[in-house]
Amino acid sequence: MSASQTPHMDQPRPAAETARRSGGVQSLDRAFSLLEIMAEAGGEASLSQLADSSGLPLPTIHRIIRTLVGNGYVRQLPSRRYALGPRLIGLGDKAAQMLGTWARPHLAQLVEDLGETANLAMLDGDKVIYVAQVPSPHAMRMFTEVGRRVLPHSAGVGKALLSQLSDEDALATVRRTGMPAATERTITDPDAFLAELHRIRENGYAIDDGEQEIGVRCVAVPVKDAPSGMAVSISGPEARVSWDFVDRAAPIVRSSATLLATDLNNQA
Repeated sequence: MSASQTPHMDQPRPAAETARRSGGVQSLDRAFSLLEIMAEAGGEASLSQLADSSGLPLPTIHRIIRTLVGNGYVRQLPSRRYALGPRLIGLGDKAAQMLGTWARPHLAQLVEDLGETANLAMLDGDKVIYVAQVPSPHAMRMFTEVGRRVLPHSAGVGKALLSQLSDEDALATVRRTGMPAATERTITDPDAFLAELHRIRENGYAIDDGEQEIGVRCVAVPVKDAPSGMAVSISGPEARVSWDFVDRAAPIVRSSATLLATDLNNQA
């Protein structure tokens, strides 16, 4: 589910939409819709928020949530709000593994074309998780462990992903996580970060210029129209990833992201 395709918390989903969006079982449609709304809200929401965003009546929401709680997919917090439950973790990990399998040929082609390490990442709550990687053949290369989670404001893939959100939602994310400086180049000012997101939307790609790791430069592109929000990147040492390299790499990474989105939609 791409962040650009999903409604925000202040844009209700009509109940009829949740009932008919897949032509399947109505209760399942509604349950998945409520889980998606929780995810969009940062992982937790109140019953009134769920009602406002889904357009469903409170008794219906309460029945569905009670079932999800009973199966471990949602948990009730002491505040009486509801949060995504631990049983989703296993499903998410398995889905990420499958996604990595589907993405690997595209990442391998990027490495062949550009010679640097290629990554695939997704938003996991308010953080970014790396779900697949194909390493560069160079002896000195970048390595990010699959499964690693990082704050989005300092990573190229994170900035690419947040650029697909509205300004309001992107700023809400970095306010929740904070904007600590990973290096002296990290953007730590919300206004400067918002200006950076505007540049990314205009250019079609993000750059991490030593903002996550000193001496490392990265080009990242959001995978638009994919079933889930994700980004593809190529990264390497500044000595090889020059600004001329960035100009040459950006359209190649964009093309890879488009092909990956097409393949993922064909799998859906």
